[in-house]
This record gives sequence, C-alpha cells and structure tokens, in this order.
Amino acid sequence: MAHPLSALHGALVAAVIAAAAPGAAWCAGAMAGMDMSGHARELPAAAMSDMTMHDSHMGHDRMENMALHMTWSHPRPANAADEARAAAIAATLRRVLARYKNYRTAEADGYKPFHPEFKKQAVVHFTNWWYAVKAQFKFNPRQPTSLLYRRTPEGGYELIGAMYTAPRRWSEERLDARVPLSVARWHQHINLCFPPRGAAVGAVDWSKFGPNGSIASKAECDAAGGRFFPVLFGWMVHVYPWESDPKEVWAH
Repeated sequence: MAHPLSALHGALVAAVIAAAAPGAAWCAGAMAGMDMSGHARELPAAAMSDMTMHDSHMGHDRMENMALHMTWSHPRPANAADEARAAAIAATLRRVLARYKNYRTAEADGYKPFHPEFKKQAVVHFTNWWYAVKAQFKFNPRQPTSLLYRRTPEGGYELIGAMYTAPRRWSEERLDARVPLSVARWHQHINLCFPPRGAAVGAVDWSKFGPNGSIASKAECDAAGGRFFPVLFGWMVHVYPWESDPKEVWAH
C-alpha cells in the first residue's frame, strides 16, 4: 500500500500554522511542549489553504524538494528482539485504535482535526495535545500523539494509522529506546523557508517556499525575504498497524 506521505507532511505543517489562529493559545503552548519551533506560531494562517493540498500525485520536482526538508534516523541492523518489541507496540496500538475507527469517538476523547474544511487534504491528523505534551516525558504506546484518517469518497474518514512523537533534541539512542530504529525510521522536518509576514498566499511562489519548496538554506531564504526555520517539529514516526506486511506497518 502506498501511503500519502506528502499529504501527511502538509498536514503537520498545518498543525503549526493552526496555532496562530485566534483562540488557539493553549494549543500553541502544547506545541511548545512538543519542542517545535518557538517561532512557528508566526506563520501565516492563510497559508493553510496551500500547505494542506499536497497529494500522492505530486510532481517529481516537488518530491525532490520535499526530501530537502526531511531528515531521518539511521537504520540499525535487524534483530529478533527489536522485531518483537515493535510488534508488541503495533499490537497494543491495534487494540487502542479499534475504538477510534469512528472518528467521533476520537473527537470525544480529545483528538481534534486540523482544518478538515480543506478538502484536498487527503489525510487528516487528529491530534491530542495533552498526549503530545506527555510524550515529551514518557512513552505510552496506548496514547499516540495523532491519529491518521484518510478521507473517504462519502465524505467521512477512514482510520489508517497513528503517529508517535519525541523531543527534537533527542539522540538516536533515546529514539531507539522508544521505537527500535532497526524497524522504524523516525523523521523531522528541517530547513524550511516561509514567505514574509503579510504575504498574499495566492501571490507566493510555493515552488520555492514551504515544505515542498526549493529553498533549503538560510542564505537562500534570506535572499528571498523569507523566514527560515532550521527545525520545525520534534521527531515523529508513523505506524500503520493493520498492514499485513510487517515492513509496511512502520512504513517510512
């Protein structure tokens, strides 16, 4: 199964932008707890309409640009102990997620979607900000930071997986202790350039700016008059616990 990873990344960037919306102060505080960029709340809320519209049909150039803004943990040699530990996490998650196949139940339990009105956002993150804060201190596989829902043609949501998070300054040793690096690869969003404050979204050249833009250094960003974020989020890892192929359960 091909997971719409580009849409997921667009939604994650949307998470930060959402913090700039009126009435979202406590969410911004939760993001600070997630060790995302302290400047992220300054991103233009209007940019949401572009950032969440990326799908699996992204062009080759944009896919290459997206790779400029990602960093991954280094894989480790496979071993039986790690495979057993990862399988146990996935099994726990399957049991927990069973109740969330109905997204209304997820909402009742504190998982909130990011701007579902943007219909081209193929996958929507439903995030529990309290779990996000807790994940900075302790790993609980029963409390994923986000649930991943794919839009259905009927206008509903299909639960496909979840996301765990960890502080952005963590070493790979600590990430490995949470979810083994021989099975899964954690990732971060890096080297992002956003347009100047007040820029009209429709006038922005999104082939240069944002999570799929060609600008990936502070010097280039400064020259373009943008705002540069060397690291935008903490570490994160996606898990798709219903996949039959173990390699797809922790798909990159």
